[in-house]
Formats: sequence, structure tokens, C-alpha cells
Amino acid sequence: MRIGPWVLALLLCGPAIAQRQSFPPIDEAEQDPSLLAFKADLLKRIAARDTEAVVAAACPDIYLSHGSADGPDAFRTNLTVPPELLGEEFRDEADELRETYWADLQNTLSKPGYFDDQGEFWMPSHWRIALPASLDPFTAYYVSAEQVSLRRSPSISGGIVDLISHEVVIVPDYQSEEPYQKIRLTDGTTGYMHSDFLTSMVGYRAALVISDTGDWQLCTFVTGD
Repeated sequence: MRIGPWVLALLLCGPAIAQRQSFPPIDEAEQDPSLLAFKADLLKRIAARDTEAVVAAACPDIYLSHGSADGPDAFRTNLTVPPELLGEEFRDEADELRETYWADLQNTLSKPGYFDDQGEFWMPSHWRIALPASLDPFTAYYVSAEQVSLRRSPSISGGIVDLISHEVVIVPDYQSEEPYQKIRLTDGTTGYMHSDFLTSMVGYRAALVISDTGDWQLCTFVTGD
């Protein structure tokens, strides 16, 4: 049975923006053995960094960005990051950029996912959460584990305010270099949480789609709102 979009229920007063809700990850991939086989093979190719095999598994119009180039050629460029295509000041970062893109692809396709109303399979599963229109999606993060400590101060020695499992939280000012982030729960409770357990709600997501010939393909791999 397919589950529709999860909706973050709104509250209408006070500092809270929504009720506190838990959205445990649910993987619907097991409903289709052919999908499981395709995912396993694609992840094997990704682990081997087999560029041409991964590009061959993509749709002819694979969607990769909200404003730049799409399609297999753009996908190949993202996977290989030719230094000559980068600005001179960034060329020495080509290897790091390349590996980061591969790692993001591998991580995204390894996540639990769900079927949408069109039969497309989307990962990660928390992408089905519908955020309130009043919430800036770039400040919304998903707590990707169970019983994560919300602390009074940004330290492992900070007292525990609550234990959080698979909730959407607000991080008004994410600091990428800091181990702890100051967060706000949707009911207004504040505290600090370790960055390792926070996944951006506008982070990478991917969609697998059956082609007209009955083969699964990677048709979306994109980040941003």
C-alpha cells in the first residue's frame, strides 16, 4: 500500500509553527523486486565509480538542477568534474568536488524511499513531508535518527532537554564548521543538536522511473528548493 504525502500540521499561535510530529523512514522499494535489483546494481556501479555505466542508467533528460544544464552529458560532467571547466581558482578542488558528488549520489540512492502518485520512486523518504508555506525550507532540517539528544548547550556535557526522533526542526543559522547547531522544534522548544543528525530538507533527492521499454532509470538527482 502506498502512503500519501506526510503533512506537517500547522499551529496558529505563539512561537510554534507546527505540531511536533515524528516521520519514521519507510522504504517501499521492497514492493517491486525489479526496482530493488536496479538499485542494487546502480549502487554497485556507483561504488566502483563507473562513470559510463552510471550515465547509461540515467534518463535521456535526467533532471540535475533548477537552472543549469540537464541530461546525460551534464551528468557525466558532474561525475568527472574536468578541471579545465572550472575557474582557475577552483581547479585544484576538482578531485574533492568530484568525490563529493559521487558520495552524495551514493548516499541519496542508499536511503529509504517511496512511490509517488505517478509510480516514480523517490529517495530519501523524508522528501514526502509537506512543509508549511510559512516555513523557509532552507532553515528546515530532518532529524535522521532515533532518540537524538536535544541539549541545553552546544556540548556533549550539556544537559538533555529532550530526545528527538525523525522530526522536522528549524535551524535559523546553520554553521557548517560547528559540531552543534542551535535548533528550534516546531512547538517552539529550543536547544542544541549535533550536526551529524541533521539533514537539510532541501538536500539531494533522487527519482527512479520506469521507461517506456519497462526499464528503471535514474531521472532526477537534484538539490535545492
